[in-house]
Amino acid sequence: MDSFLDLFDPGTSPPTNCDVWPEDDDDATRLPPEPQMGNIEYKLKLTSPSKLRFEHLVTQLKWRLREGHGEAIYEIGVEDTGKLTGLSSDDMKSSLITLDQMALKLGATTSVLRERSVGKDKIVAEVLVRKVPDDQECIEVMVAVLGGADAGKSTLLGVLAHGEFDNGRGSARLNVLRHLHELRSGRTSSISHEILGFDTEGDVINYQKARTAEEIRDRSSKLITFLDLAGHKKYLKTTVAGLSGYCPNHVMLVVSSPAVNVSSPTQLDMTKEHMDLALALRLPFCIVVTKTDITPADNTINWLESVLKSIGCRKVPLVIKSDDDVITASSAQPAQNVVPIFTISSVTGENLDLLTRFLYVLPPSISIKEKERLEQECCQFQIDEIFKVPDIGTIVGGVLTQGVVNVATELVIGPLDNGTFVPVTVQSIHRNKAPCRVVKATQSASLNLEKAIPGLRNGMVLLGLGVNHSACIFFQARIVVLYHATSIHNGFQTTVHIGNIRQTAAIVAIMECDKRGMHTNDSASVIFKFARHPEYVTEGMRLLFREGQTKGIGIVTQVFALQVVAG
Repeated sequence: MDSFLDLFDPGTSPPTNCDVWPEDDDDATRLPPEPQMGNIEYKLKLTSPSKLRFEHLVTQLKWRLREGHGEAIYEIGVEDTGKLTGLSSDDMKSSLITLDQMALKLGATTSVLRERSVGKDKIVAEVLVRKVPDDQECIEVMVAVLGGADAGKSTLLGVLAHGEFDNGRGSARLNVLRHLHELRSGRTSSISHEILGFDTEGDVINYQKARTAEEIRDRSSKLITFLDLAGHKKYLKTTVAGLSGYCPNHVMLVVSSPAVNVSSPTQLDMTKEHMDLALALRLPFCIVVTKTDITPADNTINWLESVLKSIGCRKVPLVIKSDDDVITASSAQPAQNVVPIFTISSVTGENLDLLTRFLYVLPPSISIKEKERLEQECCQFQIDEIFKVPDIGTIVGGVLTQGVVNVATELVIGPLDNGTFVPVTVQSIHRNKAPCRVVKATQSASLNLEKAIPGLRNGMVLLGLGVNHSACIFFQARIVVLYHATSIHNGFQTTVHIGNIRQTAAIVAIMECDKRGMHTNDSASVIFKFARHPEYVTEGMRLLFREGQTKGIGIVTQVFALQVVAG
């Protein structure tokens, strides 16, 4: 396991030639040795296997699919040592037919991602095998969309989700913005959701091909849920709350191409700020440079490359120019060391196909084993939004971090201002704007509760009856100060983000620290006290804190349960 300092080190080492497919040169004829775990399998050839051998191959494929949460990558023509031997065209055709038959036996589908020549008349192929798990309707990946104001985030999502190009004056974003003041100002101030589906062949399923979200979900084997977050500095707290509360699998950082040329400090500063957030939360991310129809992206790419290669980031930028670059970038996402950069136009549609291709092959960030473990835990639902609908009642929206919730499940909600929890029953469930019967760990949903609960607020939780229902005012955390202009002492107040919790807290005690206080890059164990009301916090939760330019991260190490007086 990573050491504590490694856990908070936002940088990673640059990739070696083992992290990506080799280039077309005489020396690059090897991949890293076949991994024992994970969803990648090397096969030299699969021609005319015996019946017993075929059954063994099917069992092996089934295991790789479970490791990859329904997706597996087969490298055909590659030895177990990683040597790219290659196959003749006839042997490759026969091997792909065998792989199709293996997938068919499991109800899976195959698609060739890329082929490459090695040596004389020899080729290797990379094949994606996908099978939607039996207990799921489709494979889901949540992508948070970040970037400064006027970067074109909402416009890009409008083009992706609705399949119509922008007219150059923001027509595409009208389908995404939620409030009247957002339409008038053109700035996103809330958290909104959009979806994009893919069928088994990799074709896009959006509102241009399906009339409702339910139809998109039913026709898709893979579903991308976009979390559109605010870009303006005044809404930064909302953006941080969305990142920490919804726990996205991936981040798409959007920056407009003209921003660097006109030296827009606001947008560039927010781009760096949002990149720091992704690094602090250890989320893999890609970068999308928009508005290339207005300004060439060369200067913007140079600026991004200098930021990504800096000491605080230590990433390797990869400008995506072809389908082969897309596959290389997606295969490097689990290691989080390669950052793909796309240059697109929402007006002309330039390179949008490369971005959608990347989303199609983007792997889920959580393994099937981890997901199954979370589903076995007692349920915990983080509340991020609250609605009161006439004749229906109270509806809460958020993310189920662990467990399984069905219709008629009995839960408790809280903590209220006095630290207590109240029993409730789930009346109905909606996911992706459509009704459903069950929601499982890592999925976002809206739950209709059977009765109105006074005093509900964002940051509360729904817990299973078997969970210890105790709130806290005081908690201890091990923190690292990423930046502070002076020094932090007892009494320092800051906004703390822990999951879906966002509240002012004061540092009441600092351990392992002298009278100088805490400065930039210092780490210590501190005790926080919430300023207004108790919250539900558990050991091991990650936290972010910020106040003005001050920012830091940490892990909760101890919780001091609030003693609730009966009556």
